[in-house]
Amino acid sequence: MPIVAQSTETDWVSRFADDVIAESERRASGAKHSPGTAPVVVVASGLSPSGPIHLGNLREVMTPHLVADEIRRRGYEVRHLLSWDDYDRYRKVPAGVPGTDSSWAEHIGKPLTSVPAPAGSPYPNWAEHFKAAMTESLAELGVEYDGISQTAQYTSGAYREQILHAMRHRAEIDAILDRYRTKDKDKGTGQSAAKGQAPACQARASAAQAGQAARTSQAKGGQKKAEEAELAAEEGSGAASEDDGSGGSAGYFPYKPYCGGCGKDLTTVTAYDDETTELTYTCAECGFSETVRLSEFNRGKLVWKVDWPMRWAYEGVIFEPSGVDHSSPGSSFVVGGQIVREIFDGVQPIGPMYAFVGISGMAKMSSSKGGVPTPADALKIMEAPLLRWLYARRRPNQSFKIAFDQEIQRLYDEWDALERKVADGSVLPADAAAYSRATSTAAGELPRTARPLPYRTLASVVDITAGAEEQTLRILSDLDPARPLTSLDEARPRLDRAENWITSQVPAEARTVVRSEPDQELLASLDEQGRESLRLLLEGLDSHWSLDGLTTLVYGVPKVLEGLEPDAKPTPELKAAQRQFFALLYRLLVSRDTGPRLPTLLLAVGTDRVRKLLGA
Repeated sequence: MPIVAQSTETDWVSRFADDVIAESERRASGAKHSPGTAPVVVVASGLSPSGPIHLGNLREVMTPHLVADEIRRRGYEVRHLLSWDDYDRYRKVPAGVPGTDSSWAEHIGKPLTSVPAPAGSPYPNWAEHFKAAMTESLAELGVEYDGISQTAQYTSGAYREQILHAMRHRAEIDAILDRYRTKDKDKGTGQSAAKGQAPACQARASAAQAGQAARTSQAKGGQKKAEEAELAAEEGSGAASEDDGSGGSAGYFPYKPYCGGCGKDLTTVTAYDDETTELTYTCAECGFSETVRLSEFNRGKLVWKVDWPMRWAYEGVIFEPSGVDHSSPGSSFVVGGQIVREIFDGVQPIGPMYAFVGISGMAKMSSSKGGVPTPADALKIMEAPLLRWLYARRRPNQSFKIAFDQEIQRLYDEWDALERKVADGSVLPADAAAYSRATSTAAGELPRTARPLPYRTLASVVDITAGAEEQTLRILSDLDPARPLTSLDEARPRLDRAENWITSQVPAEARTVVRSEPDQELLASLDEQGRESLRLLLEGLDSHWSLDGLTTLVYGVPKVLEGLEPDAKPTPELKAAQRQFFALLYRLLVSRDTGPRLPTLLLAVGTDRVRKLLGA
């Protein structure tokens, strides 16, 4: 077995990797292995392709991916299992999914792989349609995993012995669950939620927890945070509500057949014989009833609170994160820890709780709402290393937001500043670790932009040029005349991401439109100081025609007018004069009081047009 080097990094990924390796070695010490071989370290994720798989769901994959990748870097063999929970029931028709209408409601209760894909989709069923986009995004993000279809596992009989074992021990499972049913009833929280994607009805235990967070926040005067917590309480945790197999008059059964008549799971087991494994069920939807031998029958699945711990034991999972609802009493993770130990003779994995991921002020994302951003949406406007960094730099229990608005420009500025610190050696260890995890995996470096020009500059340029490549290249080449850009490919893919952001996220009314003719009325109304400020700017254009030069020029004109040197430190009065000068230039160039940064705008407009619009 590889020797574990003492980690010098102080980030959360390294600490979890230490814990997972230690647990792997502890388990291995009691197991038999061939001489010279080491056990494979198993981490796991689970995604339900019941609708668009959004950026909140991505944390379910990125958390174990980052830990698994760190373990690989240390020389261990790792399997990152990604269970596609495509044998889950179809619960509702998600809002805002193109190619669907109310007729899809007739499939509620069927396995996701038995539901037709949205109209026009090239994929054979609902599950495959939504898996496809996520699979492509994970490849772009450099996530290495072993995908497992739960439809394939159940319908092939892979879990047959585990199902029969659970049915033989159904009374013990029922007793474990009953401990928490009582707690839930006493607390008024009802049954807690299972792991997966969120429908409209959610775990009330999680709601109570979030509601308490809201009340605490209100007590501290944090009204905005309180409103977000209340929204989280209303929507739940992002985990799908599941029954635990209770409620049948014939007793408790942890197995739910899909009906042989209508294909739905609206079935009730009415009898089961442990010796023959004969199982009888009836369907509340279509009235169909049949008796089957469970030792041969493959059209059904264990209820979630039994299915999840069964898989921990079956796969030997050592690390698997879960959403915040799993820390509440009666949650799937808490109950699963007892079921895996007492029923399946297994070990509960290390299971950190991960917090919400928000978008542009939303308290959390819920795929039942429709229209929530997916990883594919994010990767259209930001490069893969930046998206990886957002997940790597925050501990799993810290919430964060992903910007689709103007905040993305500040985010890129922060990223570029981090790169400069990495380059000059001034970066802090934890930040260096997050940067390394964002830009590379154990398999190698992720693709990156050769000339990473500032994102806000690229966005301004493509906004002004409307993507015209010849004009864009001219402007970008003028940014640094000492090192001109020779091809737009040098600025890609960042340039493409900035263009996608402008065209898809910036409203048409906020786009920059340069005037075609001078504003003669405004020019005629200028006082002597206004005319002099324009004269000084025009006089300095040729000698300052670069991004840095024009920055010096536009900030320096008001200083010169006050009799100061161009590099004089600004005073409050001088800052007011600069703002007034900038507003004048914006009105003359784009007929607004604000716009893209003036140096970038001037470069984009070009010297001839600038002179024309400023009255030269």
